[in-house]
Amino acid sequence: MDDVSRPASSVLAEDALLGLLLPIWQLVIGAFVLFAVLVSIRRLAQRGPSRMSTALLITAAAIAGFALVGVLLQG
Repeated sequence: MDDVSRPASSVLAEDALLGLLLPIWQLVIGAFVLFAVLVSIRRLAQRGPSRMSTALLITAAAIAGFALVGVLLQG
């Protein structure tokens, strides 16, 4: 009901602002996820092959990389 009382120009301005901010937040979230994945891969690699093989580390890095590229190319 509140949107009815406001002029259409203010609604469009809010939508435009959110449209500009959305990719920035996606990049910030993606950067934090990538950082967490890299830290966990480093810690697992230091533990040696007893907990995780090299192939699994490479697979996890590839999945994270594809997800990051997907987020960056979305839009």
